[in-house]
Amino acid sequence: MRRILNAEWAGLLAAIVVGAIVLAVVSPNFLSEFNFYVLLRSVCVSIIVAFAQMVTLAVGQMNLSVGALGGMTAILFGGMMEVFGVPLWLAVPIAIGIGVLGGLVNGLLAARTGINGFIVTLATASAFTGVNLGLTKSVPFYRMPVALQDFGNGRIGALPFLLIAPLVVSPLLALFLFRLPIGRRLLAVGGNSQAAALSGISPGKAIVLAHCLSGLLAAIGAVLAVAQLGSAQPLIGSDWLLLSFAAPIIGGTALAGGYVSIIGAILAVLVIALIQNGLVLAKVDPYWVQFLLGALIVATISLNRWRARPIRLG
Repeated sequence: MRRILNAEWAGLLAAIVVGAIVLAVVSPNFLSEFNFYVLLRSVCVSIIVAFAQMVTLAVGQMNLSVGALGGMTAILFGGMMEVFGVPLWLAVPIAIGIGVLGGLVNGLLAARTGINGFIVTLATASAFTGVNLGLTKSVPFYRMPVALQDFGNGRIGALPFLLIAPLVVSPLLALFLFRLPIGRRLLAVGGNSQAAALSGISPGKAIVLAHCLSGLLAAIGAVLAVAQLGSAQPLIGSDWLLLSFAAPIIGGTALAGGYVSIIGAILAVLVIALIQNGLVLAKVDPYWVQFLLGALIVATISLNRWRARPIRLG
């Protein structure tokens, strides 16, 4: 218990508990099985998207193409099944491979040119979006396999089948970043790239690997989004960018790199989902969520900077 209370994400956990109690009192419908299903179903893609940004933040980079790459992957994933009849079991790994390839492009451009990842991924985001809209003319692919739709809509009680993905990805990502040498090298580069280089770690390779991993996670999010919607929509990923930064930052990930919090990112996604769910139950305009996310990011960064201030004596 003491360890939980001392954790950096303890405040987020407390906010979730208090928020759930308030919503249960204000709206009894909050406690319904269906509402819990809707709430949990809404966070499955968001958690993966948050991880996709978090791994680039870990090396001190940013990936502005998370949503665009996810959208392009979703369209190619749906298109290959509807137009070419590619079976689902083959389409999924191909889609993930497309995400990794997109991440590889981002990583190589950032590492080889020395241009900041912010600029590189801003440019590739435009390119990925162009491919998306050029292939579809903004027309979705609707004929998805029944098995994919069943997975996207299925549940056991209040637990959606989609929850399997974050439950599998989260511990694997924790193992990779905190237990395996290759993951610890990523964090070392994010913490101090010059010191890492002097220790024999290649910052360039770490950046490429981080972007490849980000692309992989964005592709997983895209596949889940297609399953969730039951169709490959060109707009998939268009609203991922703000969330992808909000969840890791609110969860405690360092903007400068070197430190991430997987539990913090998950809890931050749950806090955001609670806010959205509460606004829906209260019949408040859901567009206020964007304002609240921006305010939360500013407040979190300000709090982190305040904590990092040197203590002045006298």
